[in-house]
Amino acid sequence: MTDKIRVGILFGGRSAEHEVSVKSARSVLEAIDRDKYDVTMIGIDRGGKWLAAGDATGVLQGGKVEGDDLLPATLDYAGRRELTVRNAAGPGSVSSQQLDVVFPILHGPFGEDGTVQGLLELADVAYVGSGVLGSAVGMDKDMMKRVFRAAGFPQVDHAAVLRKRWLQEPQAVQREIERAFDYPVFVKPANMGSSVGITKAHDRAEFARGMDTAARFDRKIIVEEAAMECREVECSVLGNDEPEVSVVGEIVPAGEFYDYDAKYIDDNSELLIPARIRRETSEAVREMAREAFLAVEASGLARMDFFVGKETEEILLNEINTLPGFTPISMYPKLWDASGVSYQELIDRLIQLAMERHRERQQTSTDR
Repeated sequence: MTDKIRVGILFGGRSAEHEVSVKSARSVLEAIDRDKYDVTMIGIDRGGKWLAAGDATGVLQGGKVEGDDLLPATLDYAGRRELTVRNAAGPGSVSSQQLDVVFPILHGPFGEDGTVQGLLELADVAYVGSGVLGSAVGMDKDMMKRVFRAAGFPQVDHAAVLRKRWLQEPQAVQREIERAFDYPVFVKPANMGSSVGITKAHDRAEFARGMDTAARFDRKIIVEEAAMECREVECSVLGNDEPEVSVVGEIVPAGEFYDYDAKYIDDNSELLIPARIRRETSEAVREMAREAFLAVEASGLARMDFFVGKETEEILLNEINTLPGFTPISMYPKLWDASGVSYQELIDRLIQLAMERHRERQQTSTDR
């Protein structure tokens, strides 16, 4: 019998952030300590099919893996609080791997939003990251901002518009937004990350195009007032009930804002660690990050995003990302590295936090 912890790395997915997930999974796979962990790759292709072993590797390598000849993975609760991943290895045979903990490196809908977390809860297996509630609230920008507002955190004003209403009465929606906000505004899908579908609208024409773009990715659209003359700063959170917070970093985007290309494709934006803010402001940002993490019942990990006024250093909470990117140029691991936690140690701690939270859940009785 091996003493290694059996880890399933779950990646890919149906969302528009599929490529980001694949890049993150590659980085984790390269860094994870094979002396401590037995690793099983579980890929989800763009069509939603779950794949293990060789077919999952095809997803990881970015190959064209969709097709009827694939061997799909099935997940079974194995008992003893383990998950079994089954993959047909050939005619009449099935191979399986039991897992102690799952590391879901999934971004966006169908992975970061509580859906996969619910599946893993039903299977009674440990998993990295926030639970169903924290994941769902953190994913939906409208609900997230409502929770933050109820908790008293300062943030920019926003409005939520359903796609159906935008398609039926766009002129009425536009008039309402223009009464509430001055241009420029940001237009975003409510349930999406990595800046997918986000645009900055400077006038009526750009607003209409931005709404159409956001409507491609979600049934609910968020319109936010732009935070003017502000720095974009971020910090990373690690922990469960007593989370730690990293040093604060600053994003200096090459364009008007930190979009998808700046995050994952080009390397023209600047990442400044530490951020160019006063020490007392940095400490206030870190404390707000810790409190906001707990307010949405997040656990394991999150990246917290803020705006800080360049002159006033007023702090505005922007959003929480409960499964932030793990690519080589992602801020979450970079901020922890600058805080003295290496990439490999970060993976270790996340797995231990997952198992700790799972043990804590087992203390809840299901008997009357």
